[in-house]
Amino acid sequence: MQVRGYNRVGVEIYGGVLVNSWLDRDLGFAGRLITDDGAHLVRTPAMARIPQLAIHLDRNVNDGLKLDRQQHLVPIVGAGGDVDILAAIAQHAEVNPADIKGFDLVLTDTQEPAVLGIDNDFFAAPRLDNLLSVHAGLRALLDAESEHITVLAAFDHEEVGSETRTGAGGPMLDEMLTLIMASQSIPVHLHRSIIAHSKLFSADGGHLVHPNYADRHDPEHQPKPNHGPILKVNATQRYLSDGRGAAQFNHWAEQAGIPHQVFVSKNTQPSGSTIGPISATRLGIETIDAGVGLLSMHSVREMCGAQDPEYLAKLAGAFLQDLQA
Repeated sequence: MQVRGYNRVGVEIYGGVLVNSWLDRDLGFAGRLITDDGAHLVRTPAMARIPQLAIHLDRNVNDGLKLDRQQHLVPIVGAGGDVDILAAIAQHAEVNPADIKGFDLVLTDTQEPAVLGIDNDFFAAPRLDNLLSVHAGLRALLDAESEHITVLAAFDHEEVGSETRTGAGGPMLDEMLTLIMASQSIPVHLHRSIIAHSKLFSADGGHLVHPNYADRHDPEHQPKPNHGPILKVNATQRYLSDGRGAAQFNHWAEQAGIPHQVFVSKNTQPSGSTIGPISATRLGIETIDAGVGLLSMHSVREMCGAQDPEYLAKLAGAFLQDLQA
């Protein structure tokens, strides 16, 4: 789009995002370009920016920033002239723009992940929620030595309800488990019994206590960075950890030799949820909700304790090891 001499790109906002965190960031494009010969992955350097309005033109901005998602969050990609943004993106995938038949593209922050803090206490990166858990689960799965069936499931669309073909509300996990058991010549009438006697460790980002907003947290449950993974507990079943699950969580943490914490939402601050309850409802499987605590959750750049990703990987490893006992 051309507006007032600028080239802009139309975007649609995904999920529950902290929209102000996308302002004044150097943004690139990432995703896939579809041609007749398949999908081509692409990631560009900085090509876009959403500049914030100068304070001289909005003197009351520090009393409360209000952003119209349609008007104020449109990225600028050029300063006039004929611009073919898809052709510019295609160059980074070595694809002929004329061959592109479809695409799935998102804006991404181009700043590299960083360890920071006086004693390197923190880790900051995009999409810690929930690539951090995927990384921990993959490490645990690759290290597992088991005669049992161990599975890592990483779903799409958790932030928009999971009710998609590749989301936790879709058929993928149930069908995959059925196919795996069939490949092991396990009789069909035993499938549901096996799942009922299995365990699901639902790993998702949680909330660290925010030092500037400590009143938003339960006063007795205020998880801290580098104090280990958090067990998520909620009476309304937004998280599924119960007393039995808590005992198992504590056992895994002790086996792994790591610290651990508990998260309970403040009664006046409604809790989020995870894909744990969705998967448990579909499968009828015992589920424990846990994860690593974050600050700036759903920001373009999130933050956690630098030691906590390693702690979660060790906890996941202990979970898989415990299944083999």
